[in-house]
Amino acid sequence: MKNYFALVDKDSDSAFGIRFPDIPGCFSAAAAVEDIVPNAIEALELWAEDMPISEPSSHEAIVALPDIRNALTEGAHLIPVPLKSMW
Repeated sequence: MKNYFALVDKDSDSAFGIRFPDIPGCFSAAAAVEDIVPNAIEALELWAEDMPISEPSSHEAIVALPDIRNALTEGAHLIPVPLKSMW
């Protein structure tokens, strides 16, 4: 099982946004905190069904990306998301 990092952020007037720095175009949202991980897993698995998926980057490589670093300083956070199935 591989783990991909997802960036989770939230504006005061929106749902939680979930995106994968390693997989541009793969994203999700969650209205409640408890839905973040299940929604992220679902988005990742659906993406992997139809699209090629690269190897996951390390935590160090992800946080070194300028846009990710900026998002983290503004209150976003990273979560590891397992890719349970490989098609």
